[in-house]
Order: sequence, then C-alpha cells, then structure tokens
Amino acid sequence: MLPFAPIVFLSLAQTQAPAFRADLDAGRYLKVLSDSEQRLRQDPNDAPAWAAKSQALSSFLRFGEARAAAERAVNLKPGLADALLARGLARAGEAIKQRDLGSLRGAMGAMDDLRAATEADPNLAPAWMSLGLAYELLPGLLGGSTRKALRCADRLRAIAPARGDLLQALILVEEDKWREAEAWFLKALAKAPQDPEVVGQWLDALDRRPAKRALGEAGKNARLLAEAQRLLPGVGSSARGIIAVSDAHLHGGQPEQAWKILQEHLGQVEAPSLLRLQLGKVAAVSGLHRPEGLAALEQVLREPLEGGSAGLPGAWWRKGQLLRDLGRKEEARKAAQEALKLDPRHRGARELTEDLDRG
Repeated sequence: MLPFAPIVFLSLAQTQAPAFRADLDAGRYLKVLSDSEQRLRQDPNDAPAWAAKSQALSSFLRFGEARAAAERAVNLKPGLADALLARGLARAGEAIKQRDLGSLRGAMGAMDDLRAATEADPNLAPAWMSLGLAYELLPGLLGGSTRKALRCADRLRAIAPARGDLLQALILVEEDKWREAEAWFLKALAKAPQDPEVVGQWLDALDRRPAKRALGEAGKNARLLAEAQRLLPGVGSSARGIIAVSDAHLHGGQPEQAWKILQEHLGQVEAPSLLRLQLGKVAAVSGLHRPEGLAALEQVLREPLEGGSAGLPGAWWRKGQLLRDLGRKEEARKAAQEALKLDPRHRGARELTEDLDRG
C-alpha cells in the first residue's frame, strides 16, 4: 500500500477552489457536493464546479467518480490548477485503494498532476502540501526526494506559514528526527492553535514511533494526554479537532475520557455524523459502551455521512466488530460483507471475516 492517505486528506482540508473555498476549508463536503451539482445542472461546462465536485467525492472515498469529475474539469479547462489538484488527489486515492503494483502508475500520475497544479498556480497551498508529502513518502524510484519535499515546505510557508511549518514537521517525522519535528510542530501550533489539521497532525505524531523512541511509552502517553487537554478548547467546534483529541485519549490509555469528550461535543459541531462514527470506533477498540456505540453506528448508516473520514466501509466494519463482540456473529458477518461490497480490499473487514470463519 502506498502511503497516500495524508496527501489526500490534508489537501482536502485546505483546498483553494474560489467559489467553494469556505465550505471545503470547513470540511462541509456534503454541501460542496450538493452546491457543485446544482451549478452543473445550470452549466454542465463549469470546470471549477467539476473540480470542487471531484474533491468532495474524494472525501467520501469515491475515487473513481472523483477521477472522472476531475477529468471533466481538466478537459474543459486544461490549465485550471484546482482541476489538476483534484485529479492528483483522485489518482492518489485510487492508489491507496489498489494496494498493489498497479498503484505505481497512479502514484506517478498523481505526482505529475500535483507538480502541474503548483506550476499553474504557485499560490495553491494544498498543492504544495500534497506535493511535499508525495516527495517525502514515495521512494526515490518514483521521484521521491526529501530535499524536494523540504523545498515545498519553504514555498508553502511563504503563502500559508502555519501549514508550511506543519509540512516541515511531517517531513522530519518521516525522517525520524523527532526533536527537530517537534520544534516545527510547536511553531505551527503557535501560529494556528485552532487549526484542527495542525492540532490533529501534532497529536497523531505524538503517538507515532519517532516520538515513542524519544519519549518512551509512558512519556509519550503523558505528553499526548497533556497536549490533548491543552488544545481541546481551541478546536471545540470542529468535528475533526474533537476526533483528534478523542483519539489521543483512546491511544493514551483513557478510553472513557475519549468517549466522554465525544458525547459532550455532539451538539456543538457541524458534522455530528463524524463524532458518531468515532463513538463506534472507541466502543469497538476499548470494549466500553458497546450497545451505545452500535446505536451510534446504526445512525451513521441511516443518515448522510460527512466526508473526510473512514467512510461507510469503516462504519460497517466497526459495526461488525461490535456485533461480533456482542455475540451476534451472523449479523457481524453481514456487516463485514457490506464493508467489502464498498471496498473489496478493506483490510479490517477482511480480517473480521476471517476471524468469524475461524469460529
């Protein structure tokens, strides 16, 4: 599997499509999809609308449809940076889902599109973020280069200072230079303490191997929990920020607090469906509140799910885990099958099916 997930989702969180910028920046992907489709009904040749629709579809993990929409945008307006970015993100997403040698072609195509997007609009911040991550995460044979990745961070810092610092930090984490990475994370947080992406990436990095090696398991957990508590007030109205804080408590050994934070903020965020999905995850991972977690997932599966998450395959998988743990194995098997219908290569659903087959 190619490590393209952060390339896709970090870029979706800061897209620059002018007519849709505010909603995409805020993660209102359902609204973007609806608005772009309305514009396309009025004018089927609206390239920016096709580009925005593509990015919304990528947030729902519908990468094939996203690629087709991006192709329409590129064909209508070949030099449109947002269209090139959208196609690059869709190609990257397809590479994630393929998880085989066929994904190499998609990886190279995504790199080409991301480079073209930065050339078409040097001020397109998410293109620099995506390109920098791609340079760092991909092997040299596919064009990877830490030097080029750091150059992207410099370019991004000139137009979006906190995001440039964030990219620098992410690159240094991949290089296993924790102390240097930590300094750049703190610079980004000082500039944008309420940015859920900066907060989320910092908390995620604190739970990764370089931090564990530098701080030890106990030290890592203590720092992770302290930072989650410190940063929670700044992201209290953001579903993605709340989820990042919840994950920090879950991974730091406080699953009950992870659950409590989600419950307390359900009525305060614009995308409660994402918090309900996280409730299901906390219940499945920790074993706490299984009936309530199952009820939350059932609501997620009945209603529109906002983009930028594990999506419907993830919801079905977590539901299957909970059903298994509640002793409802046939229902669990059906849930796993639903996940695999949506994503035949979903690792968690396949492992769940194998576990159920064993008995």
